[in-house]
Amino acid sequence: MFFVRSASARDIPAIRDVLAETWRATYAPFYGAAKVEEIIADWHSEKAIKASMERPDGEFLVADDGKQIGGVAFASQSLETKAVSLHQLYVRPECQGLGIGRDLFAEIETCFPGAHTLLLEVDPGNEPAIAFYQSHGMAETGRTDNCGKGESGIPAVIMSKTLSG
Repeated sequence: MFFVRSASARDIPAIRDVLAETWRATYAPFYGAAKVEEIIADWHSEKAIKASMERPDGEFLVADDGKQIGGVAFASQSLETKAVSLHQLYVRPECQGLGIGRDLFAEIETCFPGAHTLLLEVDPGNEPAIAFYQSHGMAETGRTDNCGKGESGIPAVIMSKTLSG
């Protein structure tokens, strides 16, 4: 059984493993192995994970069963707009279907009291993720040609949900 908790610095290598495994399994068919490895090295480096953990406006969570980290989620809040951006929600391929994504998503929704909106970006070809987010009340509200950091050239569906905050 996995329990959701706040991530700590000692989790960084395991978090990186989850992100790398999930990106390879999910995105190599879309972008090719070389592009996926480039993104993993940049977006999911230990330095990038540590920087996310240290953000005062963010929350970094892990799903832990005492033996392994089965999933991760990271979100941050804009205090000006009262919007929360879900930057990462990934579950190890062998742990998918166990409710880890559901539990991480539910916890992120409660981490930012006063927030009005939850936003995320997802690859338009990642139909399982889009269906997951729709089943949790998210709806498409736009599109971008530059998912994630900077001028990535990666298209994404922008999804949002109104929060009770």
